[in-house]
Amino acid sequence: MSKAGMLYIERDTLFHRLDGAVKLLMLLAWTVIVFLFQDIRVFIVLFLLGIGLLKSAQLPWTRIRLLVWVIIVFNIFNSIFTILVSPAYGSEVNGTTTVLIDLGYEVLTLETVFYILTLSMKYMSLMPISVLFVYTTHPTRFAGSVNRLGVPYKIAYAFNIAFRYIPDLKKDFLSISNAMQARGVGLARGEGTIVQRLKHYAAIAIPLVQSSLARIDTVANAMDLRGFGKHAKRTWYSSSPWGRVDVIVVIVCAVVLAVSITVRVKGFGTFWYPF
Repeated sequence: MSKAGMLYIERDTLFHRLDGAVKLLMLLAWTVIVFLFQDIRVFIVLFLLGIGLLKSAQLPWTRIRLLVWVIIVFNIFNSIFTILVSPAYGSEVNGTTTVLIDLGYEVLTLETVFYILTLSMKYMSLMPISVLFVYTTHPTRFAGSVNRLGVPYKIAYAFNIAFRYIPDLKKDFLSISNAMQARGVGLARGEGTIVQRLKHYAAIAIPLVQSSLARIDTVANAMDLRGFGKHAKRTWYSSSPWGRVDVIVVIVCAVVLAVSITVRVKGFGTFWYPF
């Protein structure tokens, strides 16, 4: 797996200097806080805070835009699916009904539209911290950090391989698609209808899976030849102890998480509908 193809982007910022395990704990705390609440005001605050943190990491837009667009497209499809399947679900959650459109089989209510907006902001509030974690965490250093927290090194190494494998999977996808286009298969915009292009993209799955299985077999054989898993413990080439900033970040995350749980238990954070 190519080192040059890693998702990690080298920079000298606070997030790049943080230990990988600390960033994982921060991501977990952030995720728990997001799913504790159903209030769009909380999600807007988290989203703006996350955008500020993302900007401080100095990550180039050209490198992170794919993941950002994947999350945005997921939100769009999820919203459309929710409207089609349960156009009045927001009214069930809020207890009021304000009809916007009669769809024939059901009515679309204002409460549902606001519920979908809230749900979209929930997922979008996770986007900045997810991008930060993926692109500022070096795979090898992250595996060593997680292992030091008590996670078995086999599982930690699986994280390492997964981080390194994603760019290779993208490279294989581009190679296969370019080969298919060279043979006259239409994949680009304007080269057939959307349905035809989707069928062509689906045809990429078989050679992509085959190349992935071949790479997995190669990596597994290489690890077996080097005696991976023989010993109960192992050392890491890239591993460093926590610094003062790492400890402070963990403490702040723990305090914020505890406050969030307390506030939620007291009743704040249910579905907020201002109209």
